Amino acid sequence: MDSQTLMMLSEKYVAHTYARYPVLLVRGKGSRVWDKEGDEYLDFVSGLAVCNLGHCHPKVVRAIQAQAEKLIHVSNFYYIEPQIQLASLLCQHSFADKVFFCNSGAEANEGAFKLARKYAKEKMGKDRYEIITMERSFHGRTLATLTATGQEKFHKGYEPLMPGFKYVPFDDIQAVRNSIDSKTCAVMLEPIQGEGGVNCPSEGYLKALREICNEKGLLLIFDEVQVGIGRTGKLFAYEHDGVEPDMLTLAKSLASGVPIGALLIRKGVEESFRPGDHASTFGGNPLATSAGVATLTTMLEEGILENCQKMGEYFLSRLEGVKKKFPFVKEVRGKGLILGIELKMDGSSVVKEMLKKKILINCTMGNVLRFLPPLIITKEEIDRVVTALEEVFRGIS
Repeated sequence: MDSQTLMMLSEKYVAHTYARYPVLLVRGKGSRVWDKEGDEYLDFVSGLAVCNLGHCHPKVVRAIQAQAEKLIHVSNFYYIEPQIQLASLLCQHSFADKVFFCNSGAEANEGAFKLARKYAKEKMGKDRYEIITMERSFHGRTLATLTATGQEKFHKGYEPLMPGFKYVPFDDIQAVRNSIDSKTCAVMLEPIQGEGGVNCPSEGYLKALREICNEKGLLLIFDEVQVGIGRTGKLFAYEHDGVEPDMLTLAKSLASGVPIGALLIRKGVEESFRPGDHASTFGGNPLATSAGVATLTTMLEEGILENCQKMGEYFLSRLEGVKKKFPFVKEVRGKGLILGIELKMDGSSVVKEMLKKKILINCTMGNVLRFLPPLIITKEEIDRVVTALEEVFRGIS
């Protein structure tokens, strides 16, 4: 079938939960994707920070192929070799002592909510269940995770929302302190807000949160679903601040596109999860965790983090140069290769114009252009995007 026919069938049969661009992508390699007509695109979305190693990295592909020939799925009633390997790697390279595997970032965050409540009830009293989250945050689309999300637009139509969440402004340490009461059990946030507009905290903010949680006996939970696994130039974003959480959630890039989620847990907290307390049928299955092992070992062994740091600094400097040329650019921000340009106008038309130039970018919050290229990106590819962006901006001005 041709693209138009397939897209018409999609409109007929697939739920309209996405406003899709009129492109049908069928193949990817590295930082490029191709549509059904054979047109090539430079991908600075990476499946929304999923394809950190680029599309179809050969080591990941080989791992998936090899595992698919041996064992795709088996119940968690039994030990699973690649699951054990991936959990070991994650714990050896992080603060964590245990890992719970699931299928998505939303599921990982749900696991964090459940464990935080159970731990608090066991350690602090039965009335401890409330979690403080941040305005402009994003934690998922399930009923609990969209309630945790501090953006009202995601709440509309789904009321009544889940009890047990309280919002404070991001990067406001006093607001957190003022919101803590006898019901509080945890503070949860993204070290960098992605969907909320690529918002970075001030220096010392995460350390101050850690100190408050220590002082009040609260759990500190980092949602690194978007910024984990190398996106900021370190394996985990919390490493930039020298602050360790009690729990951390991962998903997106952990298995290079194979659905997976993970909840990393420090010693002492994980003891509140006992057999039967939480589960996931597909969580940590052989296929997903094999892809995860290949992804993580490649990330650690092939200089991917170093390239992210260098290219992130270069890209940021190029975008700062763009800001100086166009007065409608309000701010450039980000870390590593999660970067954003905040505009003084709607950004959706810019995304469409870049698409015409065969470049994929994203706009969030209506006016923040978000750039999430693969971490293998080159200077030449960054230059191409910046040149195209300036051409689009000149057409606007």
